[in-house]
Formats: sequence, structure tokens, C-alpha cells
Amino acid sequence: MRELIDTINVPESIARILVARGIRTFEQAKDFFRPSLDRLNDPFLMDDMSRAVDRIQQAIQNGERITIYGDYDVDGTTSTAMLALFFESMGVQVAYHIPDRFTEGYGLSVAGLDRLFAVVGGPPSLILTIDCGITSIDAVAYARSSGADIIICDHHEPMRSGGKPQLPEAYAILNPIKGSCSYPYKHLCGCGVGFKLIQAISNRFELGDRAYDFLDFVALASSADIVSLQGENRILTYFGLKRINETPHPHKCL
Repeated sequence: MRELIDTINVPESIARILVARGIRTFEQAKDFFRPSLDRLNDPFLMDDMSRAVDRIQQAIQNGERITIYGDYDVDGTTSTAMLALFFESMGVQVAYHIPDRFTEGYGLSVAGLDRLFAVVGGPPSLILTIDCGITSIDAVAYARSSGADIIICDHHEPMRSGGKPQLPEAYAILNPIKGSCSYPYKHLCGCGVGFKLIQAISNRFELGDRAYDFLDFVALASSADIVSLQGENRILTYFGLKRINETPHPHKCL
């Protein structure tokens, strides 16, 4: 702690707080006090990210019907709005669905899928779940049997059997804690995982820094979902709050 006090010139009381947060070096303190978007991890480090982006690119090119399937809490609704507005900014029209907690329950469900498959205009061929799906083994199997591919974006723990994760047979699963993902940061909220997908799509379609336009959503979701505000979450929340305060985005009400 003495070294930290000397190198960053802070009182002992501040140094104790930093050490309690796991900050012990000058570089760690620098990252804490001066977050930088350059320190965000490459989204393609997330397992299945390339596969997910390939499938989304195919769906866009072929004019397929895409539906975003969210959750009814702040993280889920914020994530759904973020993805829908991002695709809209690309000129891609997508549908979205927030399940009724009383008739459809939490997460991806057969009842919810039946509503999607009965919509006027035809059923979706690609469904992106956000903030849910990692435990929906039966619902994913049902969707596949009905002709729809599923890309899961989630941050919850998967079901386990004998200590091993049991994953749905989705087309792609984006979840840093699914058990086989080497993505270096494990504490993203659902919206954070969705943001990494937006980063990856922006990279593929050469959209520059467009993903950063949606950091306000990530800040709101991260705060409401009470995830750790260290590491990558601290960067996302810092710049998301900065955007809310300085350049509020007049998002449409979905």
C-alpha cells in the first residue's frame, strides 16, 4: 500500500479503498481513474462471436425476418431496445418480443415462440435472445424444429449436470461464463454482451465507432442489474453516463 500512496500521491485512506478493490499498482490505478475505450476487449475474443456475426450477415443479405427476444427487467428491455435501434441505424428492420411474465414466464419459452411463429408476415428465421436463453434447452430445440436459428446473448449461469454446463443446441451462444469461453472479462450484464455483438457487427460492416452511440443503454443496464463496476464494466458505464449527461440520445420509445 505504501508504494501505491507514493506512486499516485493519494492519502492512506484512499489507498486503503483502492487496495480493497484489488488495485495495487500504478497501471491499475490509472485504468481505474482514467477509463479508456481503447482498453475494451476485442469482441471477437468471445466464443462463437464470428459464427454469430456470419449468421446475422447472411440474414441481412438474404432479407430474412429477424426477431430480438428479450426479458422484462431493465437489463432485458434496455438490451432489446439497443439492438433494435442499432439494426434500424443500419437500415435493417427487425421485430422484437418482450415476454409476458404471467403467460410466458421468464426467458425463451415455447409459449413465447408460438407467438412469434404466429405473427402476420411470417415467422422469423433468426431469433436473437438477449439477457436470456442460456437455460432454455427445450425452447431452443423447439425453435430449431420449427425452422428458426437461435443466437443466444446472455450472461447468466447455464444449467449443470454432474458439475458440467448443459448448453442449448443454439446456432451460437455468446456468454462469457458459459463454461467454454475464453473471453477475458466475465462480469458483463446482458446489455454488455449485446454491446459486444454490436461492436463485432460494426467491425464486420465497417461502421466505425457506431457502437459507442449505444453506451448509454449499457450504463443504464449495468447499473440496474448491479453487476461489478470494475474492469470493462467500469469503462462501459463511465462513458455511457458521460453520453447521457453530455450528449443525450433521443431514442425512440419501442
